[in-house]
Amino acid sequence: MAKIAVVFHSGYGHTLRVAQSVAEGAGAELIAIDADGNLPADGWDKLNAADAIVFGSPTYMGSVSWQFKKFADASSKPWFTQAWKDKLFAGFTNSATMNGDKLSTLHYMFTLAMQHSGIWVGTGMMPSNSKAAQRNDVNYVGSFSGMMAQSPSDASPAEMLPGDLETARLFGKRVAEAAARLT
Repeated sequence: MAKIAVVFHSGYGHTLRVAQSVAEGAGAELIAIDADGNLPADGWDKLNAADAIVFGSPTYMGSVSWQFKKFADASSKPWFTQAWKDKLFAGFTNSATMNGDKLSTLHYMFTLAMQHSGIWVGTGMMPSNSKAAQRNDVNYVGSFSGMMAQSPSDASPAEMLPGDLETARLFGKRVAEAAARLT
């Protein structure tokens, strides 16, 4: 079985819920980036041992959180030796608005993965974009390049929509299936 790690930062708990759903679908281990932008003591070792790495960050001001950016900058050490070359990568984000410039965040993660000479996995899900579509449908936000969720600014993490969390779970499952084919 492929080893999958979900490395993420969550400022208010919404991105944590998405990360948990991705990890559930992928059978992955969660590696939380703390409020100071640091990984747990064994975080780098777990990422180095993983076959696939899934990035997660809220979208703040059109990009990843500064805590995720600090992690990304620190990943220059494995980048220098190409330690993550040919690993699978994927990414997810959450913001308060439906668009919220989430695609900019996913592009940042994609670029980071490409700098590490990785292989990117998209959602593989058709969007829910018909007249009959409901906000709670799978992939209602309609992303192909990575998983997107939307949480109103006045909603608690407990109020996240089951459709977004199911999209995250299915996304994790897709990453696991892709990793299984390559390992």
